Amino acid sequence: MIPTFVVVGHPNKGKSSIVSTLARDDSVAISMRSGTTTAAQVFDIKLQKHGYRLVDTPGFQRPAKVLAWLKSETVTADKRAQRIQQFLADESCQQLYPDEQALLSPIMQGAAILYVVDASRPYSPGYEAEMEILRWTGQPSMALINPISNTEHVQSWQQALVQYFSLVRVFNAVTADLEQHISLLQAFTQLYLPWAEQLKLIINEFQDQRQLQKEHSCLIAVQLIEDLCGYQLQQKALNEKQAKQLQPILTQQYYHWMRKREKQAHDELQVLFKHQHLKREQSALQLSDDLFDTKKWFAWGLNKSQLTKVSALAGASAGGAIDLALAGQSFLLGAVTGGILGSATAWLSGDKLSKVKIKGLSLGGYEATQGPIANKNFPYVVLARFLYVYRSIQGRNHALRDNLEIEDHQVSKLLEQLQSKQRQQLYKALDKLSRQKPPANLVEILMPLFELDAHKEVVDA
Repeated sequence: MIPTFVVVGHPNKGKSSIVSTLARDDSVAISMRSGTTTAAQVFDIKLQKHGYRLVDTPGFQRPAKVLAWLKSETVTADKRAQRIQQFLADESCQQLYPDEQALLSPIMQGAAILYVVDASRPYSPGYEAEMEILRWTGQPSMALINPISNTEHVQSWQQALVQYFSLVRVFNAVTADLEQHISLLQAFTQLYLPWAEQLKLIINEFQDQRQLQKEHSCLIAVQLIEDLCGYQLQQKALNEKQAKQLQPILTQQYYHWMRKREKQAHDELQVLFKHQHLKREQSALQLSDDLFDTKKWFAWGLNKSQLTKVSALAGASAGGAIDLALAGQSFLLGAVTGGILGSATAWLSGDKLSKVKIKGLSLGGYEATQGPIANKNFPYVVLARFLYVYRSIQGRNHALRDNLEIEDHQVSKLLEQLQSKQRQQLYKALDKLSRQKPPANLVEILMPLFELDAHKEVVDA
């Protein structure tokens, strides 16, 4: 059978949160109301070639009575698993103890046990009946101490749990990342050798999947930026007056398409990272300002000083005659002539967007054209907004159900983590995009931004 893990414990101890995290699926029902899981639910985690299964169970309801039934006949240790099978086959037990039947059945079919307790609640002997029942199954087991609200009672739980379970781990269901998830799987490679090779393959696939998600995210970003920077809407008219009357309609359609295209890309990210149930309109993940609210552009893209420096770099690259030295995010502009800076200021204003252009056609009639946006800051704004969503989602735990709380940031704060050569390539690439000349290697240029560790700065080389 494929590796199967049954998540069990007392009701309302975070079992479903554990399952949601390990399944990497935000569709698992989680509630503070006791007994959210009312029947055993099976989640097949499928990767490219391999996978495993999680079973979310209702939890123990009457463990003391079940243990009393098991002990009503004296059996030796080697017969305890057989006694559990008798309990499962007994018709009266099926009627009296449906929850215990539901959780023990998959275990006795060969599944491993993940026993979940709440570290914020004190240990008591009342839990020993259910732990003893699980020990009787003889199946490989791990206890997970879930600090739902605090870690006050972790030590007392550890002292008790090690007497019943092969391994004991502290595992916060709503903060655990992929590395901690993989760590649990690695522990089971030692705990249950028949699954060792399968689990190692699964671990490798998880790591490969994470890299593929980064690469796919970058590709979505490239397609979005190219589409928004190059989009142009045209409408023919019989005469100039009619063409002018089309201006407000054309403008509305133009911006509607742009906003819809951006939303589509952000939706693709949620699906890619299996957060499709996260409602952006109900959380801080929604971008509170509009894509075309140019007053906010300097909050997302580059500020005027940075735009001036990027303009100088782009001009020097085109002319090939000015040497710019880079030190961190700063440019040495001593060699930059006033003429270059003067030419740069023509496009520094963030409130200058594309306007409808009207021209006569050689074969008669007129044509009204909206776009593309030539503002130099626009590619940075689109990129920053996309990275905002990406960094919000890619590390988000699937057990979280609260709203996202993430500070807005300029894209320049991320650019500071890149190496100097990487920044230069990106500046030149986005300058070309603003002139509707996208570079062929844009995926390669943007990919370092998707490789950045949010908690570790890249040393400038």
